[in-house]
Amino acid sequence: MSSPPQPPEQSRAGAVKETVRAKVVDPLTDFLQDETAGGIVLFVAALIALAWANSPWSDAYFDLWHTHVEIGIGSASIDLDLHGWVNDLLMALFFFVVGMEIKRELVSGELQDKRAAALPAIAALGGVALPALIFTLVISGGDVASGWAIPAATDIAFAVGVLALLGDRVSSGVRLFLLTIAIVDDIVAIAIIALFYADSLSLVWVAVAYAAFLAIVLFQRFGVARFAAYVPLALIAWVAVYESGVHATIAGVVLGLLVPARPFKGRDVHTPLEHRLHPVSAFVVVPLFALANAGVDFGGGVLGDALSSRLTWAVVAGLVIGKLLGIAGATLLALRLGVGTLPEGMARAQVWGVAALGGIGFTVSLFIADLAFDDPLLTDTAKVGIFIGSIVSGVLGAALLTRRARNGAPAPPIPPAPPAPPG
Repeated sequence: MSSPPQPPEQSRAGAVKETVRAKVVDPLTDFLQDETAGGIVLFVAALIALAWANSPWSDAYFDLWHTHVEIGIGSASIDLDLHGWVNDLLMALFFFVVGMEIKRELVSGELQDKRAAALPAIAALGGVALPALIFTLVISGGDVASGWAIPAATDIAFAVGVLALLGDRVSSGVRLFLLTIAIVDDIVAIAIIALFYADSLSLVWVAVAYAAFLAIVLFQRFGVARFAAYVPLALIAWVAVYESGVHATIAGVVLGLLVPARPFKGRDVHTPLEHRLHPVSAFVVVPLFALANAGVDFGGGVLGDALSSRLTWAVVAGLVIGKLLGIAGATLLALRLGVGTLPEGMARAQVWGVAALGGIGFTVSLFIADLAFDDPLLTDTAKVGIFIGSIVSGVLGAALLTRRARNGAPAPPIPPAPPAPPG
């Protein structure tokens, strides 16, 4: 027997609900699942790098990543070591996925609603500005001041991974708030890399890159739907950005932002492409980056020197204190002023736990450290600070959120009184 037809209002409401689930909820769920598992793989890769770099086979580790590979012909070739190819080419794919995620959030996610986006955006800005300020104050000038942006970044994979370990003790609203902060944080980090960590600019190559991006836009305007048509333009854009002096990963971000987030030629391009590439980024690119960059040889007094270095503790202070006070302070001040609202199911006390998790700055912090310093010793010193600051922030964030879950848990229901005995 068939069910009676639904009224038009219910049908429309059901259709809207299914659209929201398909465009927002399902992609967000997939994203969180990939980031959680990716965080575990990233952690394992970092441990392998550290163990390998401090093992009897440490020379093999460093020799591997310093092996040069040249691609191209003659003057049209690019010669980088494997470490450079990972940081310049593979990380461009990572930032391509980040660009796609930002585009999705702007078009159909939390960043679409200005009021909903206002609070995490303010929180993220506070979590960038205060760590950079604290780092600068601790360093007090000098050559290492160029590392001011190292503690300004948040690692989505590790932070979401810590939340996954807490299970249902934290609500989906907490996860959504942290994720939105991290995405805005990524936008700011990308701008910082482009503006402050570029080499001397070549305007000719900038023009070539701009022409490649413009060609992609024109292809879309003319309805070119074949994926293969865009691949040569993407490669030209990457090479041009690399040669221009702007870091090559910025090409990945721009290309990700150019992927249509709404149906193109009657079909969804964004979601299938992100579903294919996000696992590659989470399970291949980022772990390879950790394997290539997290290996620090602590022998020869390196660890002792790092622990006595102002650079190390500037990074730690920025990540632990700067992120905690910057994110929480900006959030609570905005709430007091009536700007934005916390997601459903998230209490004000949980802001402190989320803010602490923002101090896990592993991937992008390592990336910026490599850009900030030419001296490998300074880079390794900054990495020690990143390791310490990220571990302390992760433990502190988990403790604060667990304490809130324990103290804020609803009281168990009062059991019914037992029936009176007969008689």
